[in-house]
Amino acid sequence: MNPAITGDFGHGVDILSPDVYLEGVPHEQFALLRREAPVYFHAEPGGRGFWAVTKHRDAHRVLRDADSFSSERGGTQIADLPREDMRVSPDHLANMDPPRHTRRRAIIGQAFTPQGLRRVQAWVHAHVSTLIETLFDRLAAGENVDLITDFAAQLPVATILHMVGVPDQDGPVMNRWVHELLTPDDVEYQTSEAQRAQTTREFMEYAHALAVERRHAPRDDLLSRLMAAEIDGHKLSYSEFGMFFLLLLAAGTHSTRLLIGNGMLALMRHPQQRQKLLDNPALVPSAVEEFLRYDPPIQHFRRTATRDTHVGGQRIAAGDKVAVFFASTNRDEDIFCDPDTLDVTRTPNDHLSFSHGPHFCLGNALARMEARTAIGECVRRLPELAVAGPTPRIRSNWFNGVKQLPVK
Repeated sequence: MNPAITGDFGHGVDILSPDVYLEGVPHEQFALLRREAPVYFHAEPGGRGFWAVTKHRDAHRVLRDADSFSSERGGTQIADLPREDMRVSPDHLANMDPPRHTRRRAIIGQAFTPQGLRRVQAWVHAHVSTLIETLFDRLAAGENVDLITDFAAQLPVATILHMVGVPDQDGPVMNRWVHELLTPDDVEYQTSEAQRAQTTREFMEYAHALAVERRHAPRDDLLSRLMAAEIDGHKLSYSEFGMFFLLLLAAGTHSTRLLIGNGMLALMRHPQQRQKLLDNPALVPSAVEEFLRYDPPIQHFRRTATRDTHVGGQRIAAGDKVAVFFASTNRDEDIFCDPDTLDVTRTPNDHLSFSHGPHFCLGNALARMEARTAIGECVRRLPELAVAGPTPRIRSNWFNGVKQLPVK
């Protein structure tokens, strides 16, 4: 083991506990690890421990090498979760390895076409305009406005519901499912094991009914295209569809909500950067890339070593857990100039917030389009927006963002 990892070095290092992230991303600890132990074996209360990968080049290696680092053996969460937990389901696309992952991703990719994105873009712009008009009226009337609840969370949910052809009134229950199934560390969303099992059943029954309906009575929507798509005679099973629907809700609603919220909060905290967007709206796309780098919605993903190997000069044994921390790789001093500085003009911007390699985010174009539209229009039409109260963070080492963002 690297001498820098032994002795007193690791005393006090904690990038695992959800409580740590309540005060913000532990960037000082990540900087220390990048400098002293970029591949660091981190203790895990009640668990086996894991290797924390904090440098950009090492993360690239782990994320692109699915032969040596598996998503299938244990899933993508650091904790070794029970098999009944939906986050480790073998039918979840994020928990598959090639060649199975390659086939399923190709099937799903048929439903995410550039034509489909162009088709929804005008709808997104119109919906953003409606949301901002409502915000403007409420702010003018002196009402309390929460930019997360009233804007950042509204757009992604409405967009996904529009794309999949699900009634708008189902949005709140879908939000509840995502929080209860994917954010169990936050006390606001914690439930009993019995309630969690009930939520799982509710979700899978809902998804199964949707899949059956679209397979037998297809419409002009994303789910129908998904159920009809096939590669070499293979179609999605109902279970695989259910897991993808959960992934769609999580990535398509929760992650995008965090991206929009993190971006707007960053601009309100850095008014000089907001002024650059006001002076030159053409910078909005590069600004969104900078928000992804500066405050990534997802903090990390885990892999499991399939064989003895090395990362960053550190020996990794077969079966070891390896976690890539995007919050750290995105601030690697060897890749980014002044990495702790928010710069909406930054280019190039080789962040890893959509991952890398076989599991590069399928929905990245949709998320980028929504964020560019939402943030660009919000800056243009509400240029003096300011934080008006506390901004409590999500208690999670996985999701990164605030739960409320009061504005005035």
